Amino acid sequence: MYKASAFLADLLSISLFALLARTAHQSAEMPLSFSGWLSTVWPFALGVLLSWAVILKAGWRGSVVTPTGVATWLITVATGLVIWAIRNAAVPHWSFILVASVTSGLFLVGWRAFSIVKRRRM
Repeated sequence: MYKASAFLADLLSISLFALLARTAHQSAEMPLSFSGWLSTVWPFALGVLLSWAVILKAGWRGSVVTPTGVATWLITVATGLVIWAIRNAAVPHWSFILVASVTSGLFLVGWRAFSIVKRRRM
């Protein structure tokens, strides 16, 4: 998989992650809307961009689980949670940290693992 395709897969994955989060937690204060989704996705999308700066600098292949997938996941979730903490002037609740970390990991590392398994079966 080309790096551009892997980058787009990461952005799509984190966009879906944010959409599912927004859907699960919609309320009067946090409505399910395009602007609400953008508010949720941009900190994590920034994390994807930062992770890809590292990936490109290091010369890693885009579709491998390690180190690329793990680095993308860790940088993305850390960036998103730090921005959340700054925007809310509070440390995120441990359950939010856990769910955001696990879910984003499943999405960002998961598509890579799935593509490796799929290639091996061909």
